[in-house]
Amino acid sequence: MAYTPLTADNSAMVLIDHEVGFSNLIGSHTIDDNLNGALALAKTAKLFELPMVVTSGPEEAAAGPLYPELQEVLGDHPVVYRDPVFDAFDNAEFTAAVEATGRKKLVMAGIQTDVCLALTALTALNKGYEVYAVVDASAATTKETHDYAMQRMIQAGAIPVNWLAVGAELLRGWVDQPLAPAFGEIVYQHLPSWKHLGTHAASIRKLATQ
Repeated sequence: MAYTPLTADNSAMVLIDHEVGFSNLIGSHTIDDNLNGALALAKTAKLFELPMVVTSGPEEAAAGPLYPELQEVLGDHPVVYRDPVFDAFDNAEFTAAVEATGRKKLVMAGIQTDVCLALTALTALNKGYEVYAVVDASAATTKETHDYAMQRMIQAGAIPVNWLAVGAELLRGWVDQPLAPAFGEIVYQHLPSWKHLGTHAASIRKLATQ
């Protein structure tokens, strides 16, 4: 089957349950790693102007509010606060928000990988969406449960990606891309290993203006 790349015109971002309370349950990744991935995805969505659907449980529930750092990036972007249903598509407001994006490619991440993300992703696939499950912006209680949940989604047709792969596919390259400098800053902020390139950010700016 022919593959159509992610673009700013065919994709939407879906972030599920990146909440303070849930973060204390995860063991597959560190909280910092999960937060880092979620922030990078949200910034990438805003940079490329992707429609974004963010959902969580009620703020007064045990899981609490969204990561404060994520809320800061989102600003006044609406959040779908749903009753405690594991499959977000069981919530009419969430379903309507996803449908309103008009996009068939859904880049999805969440906590827990094996529960709310997996069940929502499986329903999305059944509804005819293409699902890109972001491994480093999602997390579960153990690495085993995270990995097997990813395998379950992959077997159903989901495409496993990391946040950098999503941004790189949207950008296409550093040269002659107006958004290259801004995406380079996201990479520099959220992928510290790239600092080993030394003049990384400056090089990106130079390439983008040639």
